[in-house]
Amino acid sequence: MNRAASSRSQRRANGSDAQPLGVEKSVSPGRRVWLRFKRNRLGYWSLVIFVTAFVISLLGPMWSNDKPIVVRYQGHYYFPLVKTYAKTTFGGDFPTPADYLDPYVRDRFSAPGNFAVYPPNHYYYDTLNYFSKASNPAPPSRENWLGTDDRGRDVFARLVYGFRVSVIFALVLTAIGTVLGVLAGAVQGYFGGRVDITGQRLIEIWSALPELYLLIIFASIFEPSLIRG
Repeated sequence: MNRAASSRSQRRANGSDAQPLGVEKSVSPGRRVWLRFKRNRLGYWSLVIFVTAFVISLLGPMWSNDKPIVVRYQGHYYFPLVKTYAKTTFGGDFPTPADYLDPYVRDRFSAPGNFAVYPPNHYYYDTLNYFSKASNPAPPSRENWLGTDDRGRDVFARLVYGFRVSVIFALVLTAIGTVLGVLAGAVQGYFGGRVDITGQRLIEIWSALPELYLLIIFASIFEPSLIRG
């Protein structure tokens, strides 16, 4: 037993037990961080749910919209998601944009030889359903999965599009903040001295300001432009 152990120790010292170059896998720092993160089940599944919800919100117009994905009418194909068509295109009397929730338009699409493929949810975030018989705000129903608000807008559609805007805004804001922070730190580190001290004092003053008051000030200065309603 001692002789075998001594033999192994001697071979290890001589390098005869060493693995050939390239046999041992090297784990990159990024891979190591990802494997450590996957062991945190709560964090990992939270990321999966978040990414899934974000992808669904990015594809929102394909399954939550008041316009059909594709229309076949009198032998021609139309794609309302990418192009606006007038009511006269589908037999209407006025050249205004077609209302695809109008029962008259739907009847035209249901005629023999015609069809329209609607998204699962027939409402956009600002769609007002003038043809609903329920009073607003309406409870959840087959037509409005989460009901409507006090103006008749679909709550589910507004939730999806609002989530998309919020996430994109947060990502853009984070990217801008990171770039500005790196640039400010680089300038302070390069010049040093008074530039470094002045920049650091300005950062400390900005960090000391309450975020809520800053948001109130910005909200009073800038008008909302992402989603009006």
